[in-house]
Amino acid sequence: SRVLWKGAISFGLVHIPVALHSATSESGVDFDWLDKRSMDPVGYKRINKRTGKEITKENIVKGVEYEDGQYVVLSEEEIKSAYPKTTQTIEIESFVPNTEIPFVYLERPYYVAPINKGQKVYALLRDTLLKTQRVGIARVIIQTKQHLAVLVPSGPVLVLDLLRWGADIRPIEELDLPPVGAKAAGLSDKEMAMAKQLVDDMTGKWDPNQFTDSFKDDIMALVERKAKEGKLESVEQPEEGEETESRSGAKIIDLTELLQRSLRKGGGDAPKAKAAPKTKASAKAPARKKTAAKSASHSPARRRAA
Repeated sequence: SRVLWKGAISFGLVHIPVALHSATSESGVDFDWLDKRSMDPVGYKRINKRTGKEITKENIVKGVEYEDGQYVVLSEEEIKSAYPKTTQTIEIESFVPNTEIPFVYLERPYYVAPINKGQKVYALLRDTLLKTQRVGIARVIIQTKQHLAVLVPSGPVLVLDLLRWGADIRPIEELDLPPVGAKAAGLSDKEMAMAKQLVDDMTGKWDPNQFTDSFKDDIMALVERKAKEGKLESVEQPEEGEETESRSGAKIIDLTELLQRSLRKGGGDAPKAKAAPKTKASAKAPARKKTAAKSASHSPARRRAA
């Protein structure tokens, strides 16, 4: 598979040269827009939403909505200055039990593979995590974006799961949920017993191949049938380039020495993760109603079927 990122896993003084590979692929159906008169691809114009007139890229600036209808405009230089410094390192900040991270935090998985003779130290970290039933909480910068991540052993491979930031998870207190516990929720013993029996009857081994995207299968079957009937249209598509990162990983020195030095420096204890300072919106600035839901950059989205 294509290498997306090269760098190193770092914990204590130990560095493991690794490469990231995408662990997933999009399997939905892409519907491209075509001009029905000429079968040419349909592009997108930059339109002033108030006047309806097309504008050039040079006349577009980026702004963040601070209050309703009030924007702060940022230059490209100001935005670039806020990008985190690229380190090419998966910096493990602490280790936690492998059952502590709720599923709602998981966002995107990547396979982590050793490179540059990093097999032994990679195996050391993987097998240690398996034996201790721990996972590593880390920060990583991919392209220009900083991510919170968890490093998880999955059989022979280490998986780097990007995590959502805590501030991005909505509190469950705003949901109308029944109380936990059969009695508190008004459930009888008979109802609980019948529900448990039903769950037991439907319990089996996890087999991902058992589940397929029926919409994709039906659409592709229709496409295949129409293609065999000769119902094809010639469309010239522009080539899309692919960007890859090809930076070399870190070098390894004596593993035992690094482990000993890390332990002498206190690396055997779980380091404290840097917590974001608590702030109150009312003390700093007026309430920001829409900023959290917006990105500093905007681009037109293609219409796709999920």
